[in-house]
Amino acid sequence: MSSQADTTERLTTLRNHLASHSLSAYIIPSEDAHQSEYLAPCDARRAYISNFTGSAGLVIVTPKLATLFTDGRYHLQASQQLDSNWTLMKSGLPDVPSWQDWLLSISGKGDRVGIDPTLITSPEARSLQASLAVVGAELTPIQENLVDASWPNRPSRPTHPIFPLDVAYTGKPYQEKIHSIRQDLANRGLHAVVLSALDEVAWTLNLRGSDIPYNPVFFAYLYIPASDASESADEVVTLFIHPSKISDDVRAHLDAGSIRIEPYDHLLTPHLSSRASLLASRKVLLTTRTSWALEHALGHENTQFERSPILMPKAIKNDIEQEGMRQAHLRDAAALCEYFGWLSRRLSQTPSLDEVDGADRLEAFRAAQDHFKGLSFDTISGVGPNAAIIHYKPMKGHCSPIPSDAIYLCDSGGQYLDGTTDVTRTLHFGTPTDRERRCFTRVLQGHISLDRAIFPPGTTGYSLDVLARAPLWKDGLDYRHGTGHGVGSFLNVHEGPQGIGFRPSLNEVALLPGMSVTNEPGYYEDGAFGIRIESVLLVQEVETPTRFGHAGQSYLGFENITWVPIQRSLILPDLLSPEEKLWVDNYNQECFRRVSPLLPKDSPGYAYLKSETGSF
Repeated sequence: MSSQADTTERLTTLRNHLASHSLSAYIIPSEDAHQSEYLAPCDARRAYISNFTGSAGLVIVTPKLATLFTDGRYHLQASQQLDSNWTLMKSGLPDVPSWQDWLLSISGKGDRVGIDPTLITSPEARSLQASLAVVGAELTPIQENLVDASWPNRPSRPTHPIFPLDVAYTGKPYQEKIHSIRQDLANRGLHAVVLSALDEVAWTLNLRGSDIPYNPVFFAYLYIPASDASESADEVVTLFIHPSKISDDVRAHLDAGSIRIEPYDHLLTPHLSSRASLLASRKVLLTTRTSWALEHALGHENTQFERSPILMPKAIKNDIEQEGMRQAHLRDAAALCEYFGWLSRRLSQTPSLDEVDGADRLEAFRAAQDHFKGLSFDTISGVGPNAAIIHYKPMKGHCSPIPSDAIYLCDSGGQYLDGTTDVTRTLHFGTPTDRERRCFTRVLQGHISLDRAIFPPGTTGYSLDVLARAPLWKDGLDYRHGTGHGVGSFLNVHEGPQGIGFRPSLNEVALLPGMSVTNEPGYYEDGAFGIRIESVLLVQEVETPTRFGHAGQSYLGFENITWVPIQRSLILPDLLSPEEKLWVDNYNQECFRRVSPLLPKDSPGYAYLKSETGSF
């Protein structure tokens, strides 16, 4: 994790641009033009101006103030990375306003608040416009991004080649996906849909890329007309993408579905407005995550906003995708066992190794697995106090050695052709304290409670979140992050719309068979240690004696597809019920049964797996 940097010069340059545009404030979101969580280096504007590198947050800069808002996952990290120019607003804490409310409190009549219109969704922009109007201020779209104008040697936008993903991994040809989308648009009386989320474009076309680190996506938009739209030159499925990305293989892949290719930046030009004029009374569907700039290009009167029609089909994995995820997690478990076995032996040797050395070694074990394409996010390799930083990223020269007498938290994942993995295990290679063991055991009980849950159709992750927290609450413990998120199929490691957590939006989407979700309760004691246990689950139908209130519909539960053992030395057995002890025994023994065939019997990984999978 980077240390503090002096941001004075950066802010001075930016404020000069504010003055030239007569702005009272300038908003700098974290996201790019596609509302991506993870960014290409050229889009890391908030990180550049503030030096805060977490994946979530928003900056507001005025002529005199510089303020960063971020959630509980990053409170500690942000406090360490921001210099004295900045005020940290710890979102989610009592008496801390939202960034919108804070902006309104400092705005008044005649004020102009600027933002790059490609970086805010249209619904958010319209809501903010209305709120600012109440105090006499206005939201002003600034076409030139002012951080870009302040950023010397800004990285260029990547144009890496893309590649087709075989139907053996996707389970469905992209032509079938597009046919379903076009038919649905026609049935609803819509003219077309524009997909702007990068993972939705990649999933729909069975293509993958590498424009954003750790996410196999590429910069593009996809225009899909309804099946009954006029088949004129303007009304065919069109991929807006930089031409240099298209190889002969990709062109043949797209030609098979009669997909037209146009330059990436054509979508945000009057070219699209002229197309919109053909719509008559039928509208183009834009997702609620579409940028304000894209709505302007089409014309507000020509559009309507809804949740993306791709979200649910992408979230509900078909049988091929589910099996791919199972196999990817098995190989991933073998790599983790190899790493933990190697680490447990290496710690007794010299020279010592640090958190980055550990993360690099783990990546090497993953790279040796079949179908490996890269990591799914920066490995969180943290010991002691660093483990308490929820999204800690070790950096050479600024990280800690890995000792044998402190908690070690390892949260990591891989991208494989057949699936994406995300797993966290918390270990101690010496003798943990009673406090550490008690906290670990409470986290484990929350993990077990959620894993064993059986629930009726229509249940949301919002409703299940309490299962993971209740054991921690018995000791007055909790954690400031969600309990689980969806995981893509060789796509983004964070995938919606499903999840398990306390955000009200998670009460809007029921968990459905085929969805993936993580199970990751934790506990973090600032300055001391951090604990998290994370596995990936698939939602499945389960057999129950009756189906009260849901005749014809099965109740649901979870299938665990992560097979990395839980370390028993961190458990206080007396806290566990007999059923919980049985769960740990069965789970660890199943880890050995499934993963041991993938490991040489004379390897450190096999020895580690065998030593950690005995019974109480």
